[in-house]
Amino acid sequence: MFIDEVTIHVKAGRGGDGCVAFLREKFRPWGGPAGGDGGKGGDVVFEVSTDVDTLLHLYRRKVLKAKNGAPGANKNCSGRMGQSTLVKVPAGTIVKDADTGEVLADLTTLGQTFIAAAGGKGGRGNQHFASSTHQTPREFEFGEEGVERDLHLELKLIADVGLIGLPNAGKSTLISRISAARPKIAPYPFTTKAPNLGIVSTGDFREIVVADLPGLIEGAHAGAGLGHEFLRHVERTSFLVHVVDAVPPDGADPAQNFRLIERELALFSEVLAARPRMVVANKADLTGAAENIERMRKELGCEVVAISAATGEGLKRFLEELFQRISEIRAPARGAWS
Repeated sequence: MFIDEVTIHVKAGRGGDGCVAFLREKFRPWGGPAGGDGGKGGDVVFEVSTDVDTLLHLYRRKVLKAKNGAPGANKNCSGRMGQSTLVKVPAGTIVKDADTGEVLADLTTLGQTFIAAAGGKGGRGNQHFASSTHQTPREFEFGEEGVERDLHLELKLIADVGLIGLPNAGKSTLISRISAARPKIAPYPFTTKAPNLGIVSTGDFREIVVADLPGLIEGAHAGAGLGHEFLRHVERTSFLVHVVDAVPPDGADPAQNFRLIERELALFSEVLAARPRMVVANKADLTGAAENIERMRKELGCEVVAISAATGEGLKRFLEELFQRISEIRAPARGAWS
């Protein structure tokens, strides 16, 4: 079950109360105030981990609490700090305030942490209130309450390449041929219900992460179909591969299908529409595909890579060009593959 959005309630631990105590020892009749401080309350902390892939583990766990700090004790002994609650989240998790919508954290790096709710400060004991004129203080401080709030967590997959296109264009078959990902594939029409991630390698230590995203339909930007739920994942990718069925089973025009998806991307996000992309015509092994692909090239005025994910035709050239394009994108940031 792929869960990429969840709203939870977090409550940090309360700080322990300060203590009022006086030292009572033989040979020290005037021991003075000796009340210890309360311990700090525990935090609720999010940590990016590879142990989880979705937010499913938080879907049924609506409340996250940390332990309270212990109160101070006699002989200036401070109370124990409350135990923090560590919550593992996948890379790409965005943490927002559920009430205001403010983005509090964007967790993208393995091991990155974010204190979602800070524990309350422990109260001071009466030892801190002694002075030359006030030698038997009975004042102390109560521990502070920990932060308590509602948070909305949203997952945006992090991938180099996003496969987009209409349902049944062959995206799942393609990712299964170029990576170890094994999405559901069947000889009847259906659409992927959850994104699939695959790692594509050339065998010479060059790797890219490819995301197969659920098929978009007309009106996806406005919430139609499953595509709208997963358009956010495309925003993380640096490069798009638009997969077009070269021989649509309904007899539609492949070029028109291409324009339909491009329009949905533009309506959803202008930034997304400006991402570099490659156009791939799938099912090139079918009758009539060659004519349709050539017509697409003329009408769209761009290069169209012809492949057959089912037979493997054109996949070598596709991968070579894909790795070249990703290398060019990576080069300004950290240098191309060496």
